[in-house]
Parts: sequence; C-alpha cells; structure tokens
Amino acid sequence: MRSRFEPDRQLTARMVVTMFLLGLVYVAFIAALIVLLKSVVVVVVIAAGLLGAQFWFSDRIALYAMHGHLVTAEEQPELHGVIDRLCATADMPKPRVAISEMDLPNAFATGRNVDHAVVCVTTGLQHRLTTEELEGVLAHELSHVAHRDVAVITIASFLGVIAGLIVRFAFYSQLFGGRNRDQNTAALLAIVMGVSALVYALSFLLIRALSRYRELAADRAAAMLTGKPSVLASALTKVSGDIARIPTKDLRTAQAFNAFFFAPALAGMFSTHPSLERRIEALAEISVELGEAGGRARDDA
Repeated sequence: MRSRFEPDRQLTARMVVTMFLLGLVYVAFIAALIVLLKSVVVVVVIAAGLLGAQFWFSDRIALYAMHGHLVTAEEQPELHGVIDRLCATADMPKPRVAISEMDLPNAFATGRNVDHAVVCVTTGLQHRLTTEELEGVLAHELSHVAHRDVAVITIASFLGVIAGLIVRFAFYSQLFGGRNRDQNTAALLAIVMGVSALVYALSFLLIRALSRYRELAADRAAAMLTGKPSVLASALTKVSGDIARIPTKDLRTAQAFNAFFFAPALAGMFSTHPSLERRIEALAEISVELGEAGGRARDDA
C-alpha cells in the first residue's frame, strides 16, 4: 500500500547502499568468525538466531527497554485521535500506540513493517507540547513507518550490536581468563576482538550517516503532510531545549535507541540526528516552498 507521505528517492537510494555495504561487511565478518572459530554451524546458527530475534521482536525489545506499554483509545483518546487523523490523511494503516512513562520528551517508531509498527510517545513529550506540535512529531514518526526506514535501521543495527558484544566478550575473556589459556588461544581471541572492533566502527559510521539523513527526510515528509513546518520547528526547539534538564538516568536509558527517536537523547560528533540548526533551516526552506506553492495556486485561481 502506498501512503500519501511524500516519497524520498534519495532516502531509498541511501538505504539500499547502506544495506549493501553492511551486507558485504556482515558476510566478511561471518567468514572471519568461521575461519577463526572453526565452527560454521555454531556461528551461522547464533548469527541467524540473533538477527531473527531482533527483526521479529524489535518492537517488544524497544518498548521493554523504554518502559513503554500499549494503550487503547479509551486510555489515551487525544493521542489516538491525532494518530487517527494523520493516518486518514496519509492513507496508511494505523500503527499500535504506546506510552512510555519517562520524563524524556521524545517519541519513536519501531516494528518490522507497516502492519506491525508501533508509535510510542513519552509522557514527558505529552506534557510539553501543544496538540498541534504533537501532531507534527507524530507525523514525523509515521513517515518513518511509511518510508520503511525503521525496518532498515533495525536490521542495520544488528551487525553493530553483535560486533560490540563480541568485542566485550573477547576483552573480558582476555582480562579474566588469560592465565588458564595458551598463547595460540590468546592470539585467536585478540584477532577476533580486532575484527569485531573494525566491523563495529564501520557499521557505526554507516548507520549514523543514514540515520541523520532519514531524520531530515522525516521532517520534510511530516511538514508536507501537515502543511505546518513552523509547528514542527517549534516542537523541535522545545524538545531540544528541555533535554538538557532531563535526569541523567533517563538519558542513559535512551542512548542506545537514539536512531529510532524524534530527537537525539545525546548530541555529539557522531550523532544519529542532524543538528537542531540544520533541521530548523530545512523546515524554514519548506515554509518558503509551501508559501510559494500557495501563492501560485491563488494566482491560478
């Protein structure tokens, strides 16, 4: 089913390229593990099992980690009402709706496809935004679902997660088991740790490059759907300003899920999100574009 969210061919191309490059890295990684560990069955079974679990249960994992739970229309009538209107406007299936009891002002979308998507909003976001601003944020999240970049990010993140786990396992194994191990085994673990670290670094950079672009694409799609880019800019400004005052515990909890969020929990050189200034600038350009389009439509009339 094709939604009315504005398609983004650049986003599609970037997702294809990222998945292709990550696929090459992933194949090389699995091949290296097989050569080093000398067990094809164990490596393939574990890798396939973890990938399947992350793909099929990504929504449950994300909700559990963020203390979220599904809510009915009776429990959250305003939230459901906004999503109902947006889905009707976008001509797309309504996702499940969830609430996270966190003061962190944010929202995220997760799920392996449009029919199994979940949009979650924190109570901190609900308390800070007007209904119009919340509509802009939710349009942003629904565009992630419509563009299918949520599933791509979920799969792409898998390789980095596995590589990171192997680095930690190898490090602690070296640290606490060195005395009971011969020189060859120690060298093998060091090689595994080195390969895993390289894979983690490559996947880290590829995913963040894709994630930054997909946020700009979601901002644009949401602004075009609602016709209110300035309202989305207002929500972004509020959220980014309030994040600095959020308890550290909430920020640490959210850090691992930065790529799925409407706004970054932590900013930095390798952020999953563009800077606030870049996003506001892009939304201002859309405001001008919509204004010019409106002017031409009035002239034609």
